[in-house]
Amino acid sequence: YPPEEIISHSFYMRNPEEFFRFYKDRMLYPEAEPSTTHIKLAELEQKGILKGVITQNIDGLHQKAGSRHVVELHGSVLRNYCEKCGRFYGIDAILNADGVPVCECGGRIKPDVVLYEEGLNEADISEAVRLIEEADVLIVGGTSLGVYPAAGLIRYYRGHKLVLINKTPTPFDGKADLLIHDSLGKVFGVL
Repeated sequence: YPPEEIISHSFYMRNPEEFFRFYKDRMLYPEAEPSTTHIKLAELEQKGILKGVITQNIDGLHQKAGSRHVVELHGSVLRNYCEKCGRFYGIDAILNADGVPVCECGGRIKPDVVLYEEGLNEADISEAVRLIEEADVLIVGGTSLGVYPAAGLIRYYRGHKLVLINKTPTPFDGKADLLIHDSLGKVFGVL
């Protein structure tokens, strides 16, 4: 099966054993450490310069670096919930499960990540829009701005200091006040 099919809601429902095998092997990296970019963003937040981070990543590395206000548009592998009773489970419940993780109540434990065919969390979208609308400076980095609805959030920015940092061109390059075609690691490494 192609990865895009495996991490879809319909595949998860039809074939949970194969879904969790793939999910554990290919999507969970509990030993991963924050990058220079994660650390610099956390430092900017701690200094009161950065108001929040909006991310499509599901790895929890922003929080591991020390960021407090993180909007995770696609959820997080660190959060998992029983589909039956709603009980919260950490990542270990998935990692330590033999096959499909099951709650004490008998319900299946689902990762709190947005699968293909699922919508984004409305509260997360609202918070992302609020942060973008209130921003004096908006730094958008490490994204092609080609995946919607997340890419469409940039249209809520009302300010006049848009910074785009990406290795390759994006559809919004012409709107940027500062455009840097390089990796986030290099850019934040010199800050």
